[in-house]
This record gives sequence, structure tokens and C-alpha cells, in this order.
Amino acid sequence: MLPKFPFLLFKLSAFSILLLSCYPPRTPIQKLARKYQSGKLTEDTSVVYQLPYTEGTKSTMFQGYYSRFTHKHRAAVDFKMKPGSEIRAARSGVVLRTKEDSDVGGWNKKYRGDANFIIIEHDDSTRAAYRHLQFEGALIETGDTVKTGELIGYSGKTGYRALPHLHFMVSAFINNQWTQIPTRFATRKKDRYLKSWVKYESINKEPFTLQFTQQ
Repeated sequence: MLPKFPFLLFKLSAFSILLLSCYPPRTPIQKLARKYQSGKLTEDTSVVYQLPYTEGTKSTMFQGYYSRFTHKHRAAVDFKMKPGSEIRAARSGVVLRTKEDSDVGGWNKKYRGDANFIIIEHDDSTRAAYRHLQFEGALIETGDTVKTGELIGYSGKTGYRALPHLHFMVSAFINNQWTQIPTRFATRKKDRYLKSWVKYESINKEPFTLQFTQQ
């Protein structure tokens, strides 16, 4: 029988490997995202977003675009956050929808529909979703106009999740269907696609607005 402590380390290591691993690219957007993330492509006209938390603070992005754990087909990023942390608008837009009536969550798929969220539509019709907010954690309402960096809510642990975090993703209407697209963020060193298990500091940098392009 294995000692409890080494076995716990084994489980944590396996969990980390799952988070760090990426699915092989399956679509043109996934392939393109891999090339930008690895640095094989550098010319990019996609929108640059501000990190969705308070300027000057840092958060670890622990699961990224199309990773094996729960983002197999999602161009989403997960930021580790304590419940009650401030969530800031990553880009200006109009609030399309909010949900803040849930106070349950956990590591069980039965909680998939219980995540509180905010959805903001941008001026190019793309939509950003901020998920796993706390109960009554939305500070804005449908129809409100928000600016980049504005406080919009508080993070929580509602919905299907392994640990408290903010799930952020952007979708665009491409080829007559809503498609998630990988997002670049402004960081202290450069504008970039984020890498897992790296801590990033939010800086105040108004995004420019250009369409995400496929190659």
C-alpha cells in the first residue's frame, strides 16, 4: 500500500500534466493559435485584450486554449482567483446577459449549468464571457455600457470547477456559427497569447479593434 503523502503528490503531478497538455490542433483556428503561441507566427492583427483583473495585480493562468483537461475544444483561459476577487472588463462593450443567482458549484458535471456569468458584446460583434462569478457577483446589468478596465463583478466558485477561478473566452460569428477564438492579452513584456502556469500582471492598455484573421 502506497503512503498517503507520495500518492497525493502523484495525483497532483498527474493533474498538472493534464492541465499543461494540449490537444493536437483539429481546426484552422486551433492550428493558427498553436503557431502564434509557439512564436512560429509573429504578425498578428487580432484584438489585444486587457487582463480581466485589477491593474497592478497578478494571477496565474493555469489552463489555456484547447488544453486536455476541460478545454479540449475551447479557446478559453482560466485564471486562478480567490472568491471575491475583482473582475475587470477586458474590453469595452455592451452587457448582453448576466447570471448571478447561483450559490452552488463543485467538481461534478451536475454543476455545469450553475456557473454565474457576464457576457459582453464588443463593437465588432464578438462576445466575451466571464464565468464562475460569486453569488450576486455581477455589478452590471443587461444593456449597460462598460469600458476596458471597469469593475464588472467578483469571482467565485459557482458551476463546474476543480478550484476557484475565472473562466474567460471570446466567441465570433464565423461561417454562420459562433466559434470560440484565442485571445491575445497585453502583458508587461509584450502582447501575447498566454502560456499555462505563468503568472501575469494586469496593465492598463486600451485594446485596438481589428478582426481575428485566419490563415
